[in-house]
Amino acid sequence: MIVVKIGGSAGNDYDALCDDIAERWRAGERLILVHGGSDQTNRLGEALGHPPRFVTSPSGHTSRYTDRRTLEIFMMATAGLINKQLVERLHMRGVMALGLSGLDGRLLSGKRKATIRVIEQGRQMILRDDWTGTIEQVNRDLLHMLLAAGYLPVVAPLACSEAGEAVNVDGDRAAAAIATAIGAQTLILLSNVPGLLRNFPDESSLITHIPRNDLESSMTYAAGRMKKKLLGAQEALAGGVQRVILADARIPACVSQALNGGGTHIV
Repeated sequence: MIVVKIGGSAGNDYDALCDDIAERWRAGERLILVHGGSDQTNRLGEALGHPPRFVTSPSGHTSRYTDRRTLEIFMMATAGLINKQLVERLHMRGVMALGLSGLDGRLLSGKRKATIRVIEQGRQMILRDDWTGTIEQVNRDLLHMLLAAGYLPVVAPLACSEAGEAVNVDGDRAAAAIATAIGAQTLILLSNVPGLLRNFPDESSLITHIPRNDLESSMTYAAGRMKKKLLGAQEALAGGVQRVILADARIPACVSQALNGGGTHIV
């Protein structure tokens, strides 16, 4: 079992990804595809007069500040357009893809963080009206039922709060939670870089292997969103996933190339 997460940044080759996934699915491999939607959400927010706002936590992680309007735009862009475009691409290749978000059937559930602490202009602040969450539970029975029926789940990173509210969750950590819950052997995190770079953005500085015990010290090389990917990798390995691969979504056969040694392997 493989869980693949494709980032939402510009430059990713979704057609090549779906070609590769379709070939592996037809060969009998069971997969779950999780996706982001950052670039599409940014563009839709700009068009609707509600541009994105990014904030940095005291621990140094950067994320989207999600007020209610941003959440609605995220739902439109990610659980709507991107999810259905991926499902359409997979159906065109003969794959029985089924699109859903973590909100559907409480596939992903957890606590809403109504307030968050951020650092702005060197000062720590509290932001309210936040609609992000932390995943605490995965509905593994729903996933197993879909997989047993021959479907390939395509999951958008929304979750359901304890009160039944939709919340925005990190896609990499959502993929890690899903991989852990279903006992996946491998988690592949694809983005628009070839993996963890020692000297970002120099792609020739790719780090090809990271022993699990060195993962914490490797955080010093992570730039931007890569920090969340390493955090997701850490959580997946702690949950029993055997290996996590950070790999390039811009190239042909990106899943197969990752499995054959491409990218950064954390084992």
